Amino acid sequence: MIISFVADASIAVGWIHPAQATAETAAMLDAIETGALVEVPALWPLEVANALTVLVRRRKLTAEDRETALGWFRNLPFRIDHEMSALALTTLSLLASTHNLSVYDAAYLELAQRRKLMLGCKDGPLRTAARASGVSVWS
Repeated sequence: MIISFVADASIAVGWIHPAQATAETAAMLDAIETGALVEVPALWPLEVANALTVLVRRRKLTAEDRETALGWFRNLPFRIDHEMSALALTTLSLLASTHNLSVYDAAYLELAQRRKLMLGCKDGPLRTAARASGVSVWS
């Protein structure tokens, strides 16, 4: 059983929006249902809320569905890591430069590295950077 893992915002959107769901996002939900904890950097709630807002604007999600999803996320077993602000001008910037990532994506990679956790993400460059950094990627 997986005890905890890091999941980026693209995974979270896959938990809510059927067009974004994959076998991996379903497996992560199964892990959560059996007690796994989702560990996320402090930017994750902002990214998730923004993604849901954009889906409403694009008429891919109703405002009611968005509110339901936000409520579901508030009850999700997750732990927010607040180290990213302190690391933004050092470790995260270096990881981003080294692996040609955004600093936002570097926050997920760094958290997975530091906590020695599996990373769930759909982004190809982030997956590649994780593997190059010795981080296990959910597949």
